[in-house]
Amino acid sequence: MTSARPITIKDIAKRFHCSPSTVSRALNDHPAINEDTRRNIKEYALEVGYQKNEVSLSLLNKKTATLGVVVPSIGHYYETAVIEGLHAVLQPLGYTLNICVTNENYLLEKEYLTKLLSNRIEGIFLSVAQETYDAGYYEHLEQVNQRHTPLIFIDREYETFETSRATVDDYHGAFAAVEHLIQMGYRHIAHLKGPNGLTVTEQRFKGYIDCLRKYNLDISEELIINTNFKVESAIVPTKRLLDLPLPPDAIFGVNDQVAIGAMRVAKDRGLRIPQDIGLVGFDNSPITAYTYPSLTTVGRPGRKIGMEASRLFLNQLNASEDFRHENIVLPAELIIRESTLRLS
Repeated sequence: MTSARPITIKDIAKRFHCSPSTVSRALNDHPAINEDTRRNIKEYALEVGYQKNEVSLSLLNKKTATLGVVVPSIGHYYETAVIEGLHAVLQPLGYTLNICVTNENYLLEKEYLTKLLSNRIEGIFLSVAQETYDAGYYEHLEQVNQRHTPLIFIDREYETFETSRATVDDYHGAFAAVEHLIQMGYRHIAHLKGPNGLTVTEQRFKGYIDCLRKYNLDISEELIINTNFKVESAIVPTKRLLDLPLPPDAIFGVNDQVAIGAMRVAKDRGLRIPQDIGLVGFDNSPITAYTYPSLTTVGRPGRKIGMEASRLFLNQLNASEDFRHENIVLPAELIIRESTLRLS
C-alpha cells in the first residue's frame, strides 16, 4: 500500500490534457483562460484536495508576506496589546505574524533573528531582551540591516542602534506617578526598580529620581531595590524595605506585577493601603482595576504602539532612497485609583 501524496498542478494538467502553466493561470483567475475552463479546473482541484504551495509561490513572487515579532515574553497584558495592534493593521494587508519569545535570552534572540532571515521574512518587530543589553552585542541586529530587512523596535530599544522605533514616554509617566505620591502627602518613597540597563527601567528610574529632586526630597540608596518585572520578585525586596528602621511610606513599582507583589507583603504586615503606605504600578494591566484596593498605575497604549510600529514598517517598505528612520514616542497616562488616595 502506497501513502497518498499531495495533488500537484502537474496532476491536474494531466487530467485536463493541458500544460501546468494553463492550470496555474486558471486557478489564479487569469483572463487568458476562458471562464468554463477556469471553473472546471477549480472544481476538480477542490474535489481532489489540491492546495497551493505557498512556499513556491513566495519564491516566485520574491515575497513571503510573513513578519517576525520577537518579544521577551507574552505573559503580560502590555505585550499582547502590542501584538494585537500589529495584527489589526497588518493582517488585513495579507501579512502573517511569527511570534518568537526570548525569555530575556540574548542567544535565543540572536537565533530567532537568524532563522527569521533565513525564512525570508519581510520585516522584524523587536523588543530587546535583557541579556542583549547585558552582553553589549548587537551584531545580530546589524545582520538584519545588512539584509535590507526593515527592523522596528517596539517598547524596548537599543539606544545606540540606528533604526525606526515606537516607544512610550516612560520618563514622564514615572515622574507623574511619583509627583502624585508627593501631592498625596507621601515623603519617604521607595522604588522597586527593574533590571539595570533596560531602557524602560532606566527611564522610569530617572523619572523617579528627578521628581524627588524637584521637590527636594532625600534620595536614599536603601530605598531602591532591583526586581525582574515578575510579581514574585517584589516579595523579598518589599520585606527588606519594610524592615528598615525608617520604612517607606510609599512604593513606586517598575510595573504592575511588582506593585501587586508589594501590596501583598504590605497587607501581610497589617499595613493599611493607602493610609499607612501608598502603592503605584506601571502598565495599567486589566487586573489593577480589581485589586483591593484598586491600584494607581501608569497606562501605556500598547495597542497603539503596535499600530504605530506597523505604520513605521509600511513606510520603510515603500521608502525612497533618502528614507530616514523615525522615532515615535507616545505619552503615558497616570491613572489614579484607591491605592494612593490618602486624605491629607
